[in-house]
Amino acid sequence: MKRRILAGVGLAGLLAAGASFYALADSDALWRIVGEQCVPAQQAQGQPGPCAEVALQRGVAVLKDRNGPLQYLLIPTDKVSGIESPQLLGDGTPGYWRSAWQARRYLDARRGQPLPKLALSLTVNSQYGRSQNQLHIHISCTDSVVRQQIDDLADGLGYRWRQLPVELKGHAYWARRVDADQNGDPRDDPFRLLANELPGARAEMGRYGMAMLPARFGDGEGFVLLATRADLFEINRGSAEELQDHACRILQP
Repeated sequence: MKRRILAGVGLAGLLAAGASFYALADSDALWRIVGEQCVPAQQAQGQPGPCAEVALQRGVAVLKDRNGPLQYLLIPTDKVSGIESPQLLGDGTPGYWRSAWQARRYLDARRGQPLPKLALSLTVNSQYGRSQNQLHIHISCTDSVVRQQIDDLADGLGYRWRQLPVELKGHAYWARRVDADQNGDPRDDPFRLLANELPGARAEMGRYGMAMLPARFGDGEGFVLLATRADLFEINRGSAEELQDHACRILQP
């Protein structure tokens, strides 16, 4: 009993430190860049700066992240708080994941040559594992150890969520397969797949972080969709971004 109390005290201290960090962050910084700079610049001048792209017809902007040589962010041009927003599950919602996958061309251009698709991944952090209250999908390199783990497990995945038999970065993840369409983009929307198919997820979407990794299956190419649930007792903030390596060491020989 004493050990349990001490563990709880230690955990409370850790979470308090994390909360302090997020309190210091300007949680509206991304929205101000997109909503007050990029969109008006695109509308007035036809230039999206400081964003790399503003596609008003698709409702998205692409912005170079300050972390990592290649990382970019896909951000809605409408105010969307994050994965917990009901807007993401409504009819007519833009295909944010599809647009994020297509935006990998900015990483290719910045590098000066195409990145191997299997080196890339997309991630969204939970409501408790992010510093910004504007939805943003991280487009970056995958951690090489995570990449190998997914390669080892991919052929055993089907079209229903199941918990992986191994932890990724020390945390439990659920996974399922997603097919690619004829253009090589994800066929189904990951937010809806999580809300509609993982038991209990719709009622607490804000607790989930998600990732999507391209994969080769025995019968073709597609994606592995991953989800982790924020759990204070497991010291898991639901930050799926942990599966990425913004230094892109996976590209090194």
